[in-house]
Amino acid sequence: MSESCGTLYLCATPIGNLGDITARVLATLADVDLIAAEDTRNTLRLLTHFDIHTELTSYHEYNKVTKAQDLIGLLQAGKSIALVTDAGTPAISDPGEILVDRCHEAGIPVTSLPGPSAVITALSLAGLPTRRFVFEGFLPGREDKKMRRTVLLALAKEPRTIVLYEAPHHLRMLLADLAEALGADRRLALCRELTKKFEEVTRITIGEALAACDEKEPRGEYVLVIEGEGFEAAKARERAAWEEMSVAEHVAFYEAQGMPRKDAMKAAARDRGISKNEVYKALLI
Repeated sequence: MSESCGTLYLCATPIGNLGDITARVLATLADVDLIAAEDTRNTLRLLTHFDIHTELTSYHEYNKVTKAQDLIGLLQAGKSIALVTDAGTPAISDPGEILVDRCHEAGIPVTSLPGPSAVITALSLAGLPTRRFVFEGFLPGREDKKMRRTVLLALAKEPRTIVLYEAPHHLRMLLADLAEALGADRRLALCRELTKKFEEVTRITIGEALAACDEKEPRGEYVLVIEGEGFEAAKARERAAWEEMSVAEHVAFYEAQGMPRKDAMKAAARDRGISKNEVYKALLI
């Protein structure tokens, strides 16, 4: 790395309330040579509000690969660049991850100026378990049915709290898919317009949220915080799966994983809630 290299600053910007921007981010945005923004129009409004006149360039989903190389060249030439997203922390479910990766590969310094994040804000408001959680961002669209189905099936078995993003015009479709995959009784916190004037957090089930969409058109940006699959639900799902197998198939399932037959019989008996002798008798039939 050249000693004359510039630094990439990852600057978190408000997700709604402008008062949430940090003094450090404001000072950095005013001091850098260039600001790379997901949407220069949105960022220009933010800069105008704080009387900042730094030059802007666009960096978004559709130019993230080619533009990353341009920005790397500027950084290598000693320019300092701030990266911002439309709202929240850049590089989180955001094209900025490509630029950060390229900077590390090129030995260019990268630092993060922490601040607003819709994921953390929603989690803190949801009142659901937060010690372990998984962030999925936006699910694959329905045009990619196979990938979307794969993700939904994985989430149905996810024990950690799940965080998703969704736009208002796709919310009902997402809730319908979640009800089918996770069950209509699964609890969630439906968070909309976080930190804004009409912020709303509703503790509800997936089925109730789906019904609410039929009564009132969703508006605003949404973060869904969904409870993970509980222990009892997981055991019930496993029991249902075992019931579809014969005892012989159940034992063969464990043997295929390398278990000795005796251990496979014990495991099958435990899963089915029956004795090892009953498994033995079933195998003789």
